[in-house]
Amino acid sequence: MPQSADERIASMTFASVYPHYVSKVTKKGRTVDELHQIIDWLTGFDPAKVQSLIDQKATFTEFFDQANLNPNAHLITGMICGYRVEEIENPLSQKVRYLDKLVDELAKGKKMEKILRQS
Repeated sequence: MPQSADERIASMTFASVYPHYVSKVTKKGRTVDELHQIIDWLTGFDPAKVQSLIDQKATFTEFFDQANLNPNAHLITGMICGYRVEEIENPLSQKVRYLDKLVDELAKGKKMEKILRQS
């Protein structure tokens, strides 16, 4: 029986996706520090914690189980990977897509205060 997209996301490791985030933002002239700023805003993880989760090969389930999700995360809206972020029903999949959306906005050159929903 094939895994559902939600099950695939749950079992993927953050470490397997992180290099793609780095590549995506640096190719567009943004920095790893800015990437860490958006990860910290969404999850409360500083760069040392991010590295620890990478080293542990934490799945997205484990990653978000340890996160302190930003109370303004619900303000992240729009399309990512063909889905409206605000309409995703699976809570874990929605959190992963929140992160994807923030990375996407960073790579597209949005101002940091807009990405971090401060205005």
